[in-house]
Amino acid sequence: MTTTAHSVQQRRDLRTEIPGPRSRELHARRSAAVSSGVSSGLPIYVERAGGGIVVDVDGNQLIDFGSGIAVVSVGNAAPRVVDAVQQQVAEFTHTCFMVTPYEGYVAVAEQLNELTPGTHDKRSALFNSGAEAVENAIKIARTATGRSAVIAFDHAYHGRTNLTMALTAKNMPYKQGFGPFAGEVYRTPMAYPFRWPTGPQHCADEAFEMFVSNVHTQVGETNTAAVIVEPIQGEGGFVVPPPGFLARVADWCRTHGIVFIADEIQTGFCRTGDWFACDAEGVVPDLITTAKGIAGGLPLAGVTGRTELMDSVHGGGLGGTYGGNPVACAAALGAIETMRTEDLCGAAQRIESVMAPRLHALAGEHPAIGDVRGRGAMLAMELVEPGTKEPDPALTAAVAAACHRDGLVTLTAGTFGNVLRFLPPLVIGDELLTEGLDVLAAAFAANA
Repeated sequence: MTTTAHSVQQRRDLRTEIPGPRSRELHARRSAAVSSGVSSGLPIYVERAGGGIVVDVDGNQLIDFGSGIAVVSVGNAAPRVVDAVQQQVAEFTHTCFMVTPYEGYVAVAEQLNELTPGTHDKRSALFNSGAEAVENAIKIARTATGRSAVIAFDHAYHGRTNLTMALTAKNMPYKQGFGPFAGEVYRTPMAYPFRWPTGPQHCADEAFEMFVSNVHTQVGETNTAAVIVEPIQGEGGFVVPPPGFLARVADWCRTHGIVFIADEIQTGFCRTGDWFACDAEGVVPDLITTAKGIAGGLPLAGVTGRTELMDSVHGGGLGGTYGGNPVACAAALGAIETMRTEDLCGAAQRIESVMAPRLHALAGEHPAIGDVRGRGAMLAMELVEPGTKEPDPALTAAVAAACHRDGLVTLTAGTFGNVLRFLPPLVIGDELLTEGLDVLAAAFAANA
C-alpha cells in the first residue's frame, strides 16, 4: 500500500440506487445540452475522487477499476500533482511554447528522454492527446524516411482523428460513417494467442511470418515509413502478444530502415509493472508515443525518439497552440515524482499479484470466461459462449452493468465487445481490490 494521502474515505458506500436521483437530474440536463454522439458507460456524475474511490453527487462511493481509462494512475487529486498545478496556475497558465517557452516543457522532455526505453540520444515533443502524439509520430517517420506507407495491426486502437481512425481496426463506434480515411495505411494480423487459428503455440512464429509476407507483397519494404503497434493492445481487448514477437518486429524494421513506433499511450507510466510495457522484453522503439497516465488527469501527450528522427522535421513542423501547456507539464512532473517516490511500478506488480489469481479462479468456475490475460495493473477477461470462442458481448455488458449497480466501476473493450478490462489506480489499497473482486464474482454468479 502506498503512502499517498486521500481526502476521500477509502471504502465502498452505496446510499442510493446507481445512478441516483441527482445523477439522473444531471443526465437530463446533459441530454439537453451535450451531443448524443458523446456517450458515457456509467452515468453517475462525479463530485470527488481519490485513491481507489469515486464519489458521485448522490454521495455514493464506488470502487474505481477504470482510472479514467488508465489516466489517473497516481490517483485523482494526487498531492504532488495538486501542489504542482496550484503553484503553476498562480504563476501563469499559458504562453504557447512556440512563442515564449518555459522550463516545465523542457523538464518534461528531459524526463521522457530519461525514462523511455533505450540509452541512445533522444529528443521529445509535447502535444495534447494520444491521437495527436500518434499523428505526429507518423509525420516524423515519413519525414525521416522519405516514405509514406504505415503498417498497423488487427485489433489496434490509435485514436479518433482522421489518420488515427485509419490506423484503428474497430469500426463501431470509432469509424462508422466518418470516412474516407487517410491513405497509405495497411493492416496485418496481430499475434493474438487466444484467437490464433492454429493455437497459441504457433502464434508468435506464424504472426511474424504473415507480417513479413504482407509488408513485402502488399506494400514493399522500401515504401514503408513505419510500423506502429501497442505492446499490449488496449481497446482491442488487452491482447498480449507472445514473448519475442515485438522484438522480432522491431529488429526486422531496423534491418529495412523502417521506423518502429511503440504506442504506449495506455501501457506507459508504470501501468504494466515497468515504466513502459516494452521494458518487459527489452524492446527499444525508435519512436514512442505517450499520454494518459503521464499527467495525473491533465491533457498532455508526447513523442520521444531517436534524435536523428526527431530532428529530421523542419523548424515549425511540430507543435500546436496548447501542446505542452505549462499547467499540464507541472502536473506531469508531479505525477512522475509520485511514480518514482511511491514505486508505482512495484504497486502495479502488487495489484497483479492480488487480482490475477482471483480472475483465474473465476475462470475456473465460469466456462464463459475464455481467457484471462494482461500484465501488472492492466488485466482483462474475454467472455465467450461456453465451449467455444464465439464472443459473448451480451454477457460482458450484463456483468459490467451488475458491477456498476453494486458500486464497482468497470470498463469493457475488445474488437467484439466481449472483454472486461481492469485498470485500477496504482495507489489503490489491497482491501478495495479484494472488495472489488468480490463484487465482480457476485456479478458473474448472478449472470453467467
